[in-house]
Amino acid sequence: MRVMCGCLKVSAKAYYAWAERIRQPETRETSVRAAVREKFYFHKRRYGSKRLSDELKDAGIEAGRYLTRRIMREEGLVARQPRRFRPQTTDSRGTRPSPNLLKELGNTELGAGEVLVGDITYLAMTNSRFCYLAMFQDKRTKRIAGWAISTRMTAEIVTDALRMALRRGFVKRNAIIHTDRGSQYASNAFRQMLERCRLRQSMSGKGNCYDNAQAESFFSRLKTEADMKIFDTIDEAQSTAFDYIDCYYNRVRRHSTLGTTIPIFEQRLSLQTTGCARAGKASKQDFPPLSQPQQPIQSKGAKRDFRV
Repeated sequence: MRVMCGCLKVSAKAYYAWAERIRQPETRETSVRAAVREKFYFHKRRYGSKRLSDELKDAGIEAGRYLTRRIMREEGLVARQPRRFRPQTTDSRGTRPSPNLLKELGNTELGAGEVLVGDITYLAMTNSRFCYLAMFQDKRTKRIAGWAISTRMTAEIVTDALRMALRRGFVKRNAIIHTDRGSQYASNAFRQMLERCRLRQSMSGKGNCYDNAQAESFFSRLKTEADMKIFDTIDEAQSTAFDYIDCYYNRVRRHSTLGTTIPIFEQRLSLQTTGCARAGKASKQDFPPLSQPQQPIQSKGAKRDFRV
């Protein structure tokens, strides 16, 4: 090599510096390709180019969305795509619907735990059976505050889901609980629970299904990103729901509208607004343990029993 450099009247040091500059882009793209593949399969093919590029930036790897998209295309990495869905509203005839409190409420004005949206979906089981998943999602932070699975779509499933959210402390006092007009939400058991906990009920307007589209959108993501199958038992369905909701969706999954994961967004939100300062930190006086007999709260000015 030194003889060749001497013939061309080029120093060996300059040649090696030039060769290093030529190899550097190839080496960088090779490392980016490896990182893209690693992140893509770590999230089980749930991330597209936007979320993957954000993941790489947080990992200290400089890769924009267009580079990530090109690498995914060349590597044949195709993210799971949810089915196109049309939001639907439920009109429970014979029941008294609650007013729509979200009609003129802006999402940017909300704090964590101030508005929860809820809905119910079905999960297929063997022998032409079904089980049902009910959940309540924080409208601002997108956290699934509470959920429940049952073989019967009764009022008990929605009260169990809301009870989980109350136990975890993700519901603020006087919060809005928004759902469709399903008979489960119009039942006496559910409304009495809301009244005892000092929560406000809201329902989608007749023919206005987009008020509750966020909850239906979550179910679309759930059935696309989770390892859904035809379950043999309800325990299998509960295990799959727990693995996706509590272990991935609420903790790890990056949300495009939030720009990050739910825990990080909640931390940022708590520093910006006072509306969510107590999110996840509700005291025992707010929501007493359900396993013990409930006693009325004895405090000055308390006019009603605040029990779940």
